[in-house]
Amino acid sequence: MPKKRSGGGLSPTQQAAKFLGVSVLAGVVLAGIALPAAGALGLAAKGSVQGFDDIPANLKRPPLSQRTTILDAQGKQLAQVYSRDRTVVELKDISPYMQKAIVAIEDSRFYQHGAIDLKGVLRALNKNAQSGGVAQGASTLTQQYVKNVFVEEAGDDPTKVAEATQQTLGRKIKELKYAIQVEQDLGKKKILENYLNITFFGEQAYGVEAASQRYFSQHAKDLTLPQAALLAGIVQSPSRYDPVNDEAEATKRRNTVLQRMAEVGDISQAEADKAKQAPLELKVTQPRNGCITAVKDSSFFCKYVEQVFLTDPVFGKTRAERAKVWNQGGLTIRTTLDPQAQASVQASLKQHINQSDSVAAASVLVQPGTGKVLAMGQSKPYGYGKNETEINYSVGSDLGGSNFGFPTGSTFKPFVAAAALEQGKPPTQEYPSPYKMPYPSPVQACDGKRWTNSEHADVENESTSEHGPYALKEAMAKSVNTYFVQMISDIGLCPVVTMTDKLHVVQGNGEKLPQLPAIALGSKGITPLTMASAYAAFASRGTYCTPVAIESITQKVGDQEKPLAVPRTTCTRAMSEKTADTVNSLLKGVIDSGTGQQAGLSDRDNAGKTGTTDERKNAWFVGYTPNLSGAVWVGSATQQVKMTDIRIGGVYHDLVYGADVPGPIWRDAMTGALAGKPAPSFNLVDIPDADKGKDKGKGNGRGRGDNGGGQGDDGGLIGGLFGALTGGGTGTGGAGPNPTFSAPGGFIQGQTGGTRGNANGGRHG
Repeated sequence: MPKKRSGGGLSPTQQAAKFLGVSVLAGVVLAGIALPAAGALGLAAKGSVQGFDDIPANLKRPPLSQRTTILDAQGKQLAQVYSRDRTVVELKDISPYMQKAIVAIEDSRFYQHGAIDLKGVLRALNKNAQSGGVAQGASTLTQQYVKNVFVEEAGDDPTKVAEATQQTLGRKIKELKYAIQVEQDLGKKKILENYLNITFFGEQAYGVEAASQRYFSQHAKDLTLPQAALLAGIVQSPSRYDPVNDEAEATKRRNTVLQRMAEVGDISQAEADKAKQAPLELKVTQPRNGCITAVKDSSFFCKYVEQVFLTDPVFGKTRAERAKVWNQGGLTIRTTLDPQAQASVQASLKQHINQSDSVAAASVLVQPGTGKVLAMGQSKPYGYGKNETEINYSVGSDLGGSNFGFPTGSTFKPFVAAAALEQGKPPTQEYPSPYKMPYPSPVQACDGKRWTNSEHADVENESTSEHGPYALKEAMAKSVNTYFVQMISDIGLCPVVTMTDKLHVVQGNGEKLPQLPAIALGSKGITPLTMASAYAAFASRGTYCTPVAIESITQKVGDQEKPLAVPRTTCTRAMSEKTADTVNSLLKGVIDSGTGQQAGLSDRDNAGKTGTTDERKNAWFVGYTPNLSGAVWVGSATQQVKMTDIRIGGVYHDLVYGADVPGPIWRDAMTGALAGKPAPSFNLVDIPDADKGKDKGKGNGRGRGDNGGGQGDDGGLIGGLFGALTGGGTGTGGAGPNPTFSAPGGFIQGQTGGTRGNANGGRHG
C-alpha cells in the first residue's frame, strides 16, 4: 500500500505517476471527466495540451479580494465597497456543520485521496459513458480550489475569466498539476479553509462568511446544520439553487446535502430527517455595495476618497496598480469626515434648497492648518434617477467632479488683495473706480509679455451709483469690480498668479488660471473644495495646507493586517502673517457691514466674501473662522439656469445674490459644525478710513452719510448733501426711481426716492 502523507494524500512523485498513468489509460478523462468525449467538444490532443513538465511549478495565489470599509473620523462605518463581497475567516471561525456539509456534497473522499481522486475519475468516466453526455464530474475540492484561484486572478476581465473556466484539456492538465502542488504545500485543512473563503455562493456573496451574512444575517461560525447544508448545496449552481428566488428548489438541494451527510456518516439519519423538516428561515441582508449606500449623506465624500486612492501615487505608480489594490480590497480606511460637521452641512442644504429645484448647491468644510476635509455635501443626492447625480460638484474632474468647476465671481477678489498687500500696497490703497471703464491696457504678465485690451472690452460695477474713488476696505465690502481691475493693472498679473499658485487655486479641469485682468472678477471655473482650502490659508494666518481626506489605512491580506502609507497634507507659507491678518480684517468687514451681512455668525469671529457671476448663473459664499473654512456654491451644473425670478427652497428671489442663498447655507452649516467648539479670535489689523480731507460723504437708502459725518432723513438726498458739504467728497443715495444726478467737485450725488439700498444703492454679489 502506498505510503501516505500526514495531509492524507500521496506524495508529489506518486501523484505525478498516478497522473501519467491515468493519462495513458484514460486520455481525455483528464479533463476532469466533465467532458463527454474529446471529439464531441471538438478537442484534439495535438496542440491543445501544454507539456506537463512545461507548466510552472508554483501556483500563484493572489490575495483574495475582500470588502473595503470606509469609516468617519470617529471610526464609525460610512460605507462598504467591493468588487467581490468577501470577508476572509479562519477555519476555526466556520461552523463544523459547514465544513462537513461542503465535503460531503462536493468531495466526500476529500480526506482519503490526494489531489486527484482516481476512483472518482473512473466512476465519472463510467457514468458519462452510460449517459452519452456530462452526467458527473470528478474534480476534487483541491482542483475546484485551484480553478477558483484562476478565476480570482482573472478579476473582472471577461476574457480572462473565460480563459480560466474554459473546458479544455490544457486548462485541466494545468489545474491538475497545480492541485498536486497545493496538496503538498497546504494540507487538507488549509485547502478546505481557502476553498470556503474563495468559492461563490450566489447573491454577490463570495466566501462562506459573506454568504452567511447575506442569507442568514449571522456569522459563519454560528451556522446550524440546516443552514450549512443549504449553503453547501448552493455552490454547484448558485443561480439554480438560489433560495431567495426559488425556495422550493433550494430546499430540495439542501435535503440532498443532508442525506449525503448521513450517508457518509457525518450525521445520523435521524438528524438528517429532522433537519429536512426545518423551514429555510432566511433572514436576507441586501447587498450594500459602493458609495451609493453610504450613510450620513456621505456618498460624495466616499467617492472623493475612492478617487483620491485611485489618483494618488502613494498607492501605486500607475492607475492600474492602484486599481488593483482597490479592487483587492480588505482595506479599512479611516477618513477625516467629522460626523457633526457633515450632519450640519446636509441639514443646512436641505433647509435652504430643495432636491427638485432647478439649481443645486454644494458645500465643503475644511480645517485650517491641517487641510482635513471635515464635510462635503450637496443638495442633489448621489444616484442615477431624477434630481440625482453622480457628479461631485465640490471637486475637480480628476476626482470625479465637474469638468471645469464653476465661475466664482467676487469670491476671487481676496486673492487679488492678498497679492497687492504682498507687493507692499497699503490697505488704504485708493483707486478712482468709476462705474464703468475699459479694462486697463496694457497689463504686465508673468512671462514678460503684456496683456492688451485688443477687443476694447469694458468692466462695470453692479450699480450705476457705485463709483469711487474707493479705498480697499470699502471696495472689498462693496465688491467693487472696477477697483480690483485697477489694482491688477497697478501691480501686474504676475503677483496675482503667484498668489493663486501658492494657494493651489486652479480651474476645475486642473489647468492654471489664465493671465488676464478678468480673473479678478472670478470668470473662471473653480471648485468649492479649492476655494475652501484657499480661504483656509487666510484663517491660518497665511499657511496653506493641501486638502486630505484619509487619516489611515490598514489592509487585510489573508489573516494578516498591515498599515498602508497614506497621503499627508503639505503645509507651506503662501503669504505673510501680516497679509493674512489684513485680509481677515477686510473680509470681517464684508460680514459686519458689507455684502455678506446675511451670512455672519453672531457668536464668534468670522469673515467671508460673497460672489455672483454674469447673468446670475452662479452664486457663492466662501467664509471662515480661525478654526473652520467653508465654501458654498449655488447654481446649475449645466450653467443654463439664470437665477432671476426664481424659487429656491420654496422662497422667491427676483435676483439671487451670494449673500441671500449661499450665505445662509454657509451660516447654518458653520453654526452646527462649530457648536461646542472653541471660538478663537482673529489677529485683526486696524485699517484706518481714508484721509478725512479726501473722504467721501455718503448717504444711503437709510439716509446715513458714511464718512462725511452727516445724517440724512430723506431717502439719502440730505445725507448725501450734508456729507458732501462736510466731507468734501461725493454723496451717494440709495436705490430709487429717479435717475442719478451729480454736481462737479463731489457736491451732490444721490437719489431722491431711495428706500431699500445700502451705501452703493443695491445688494452685491
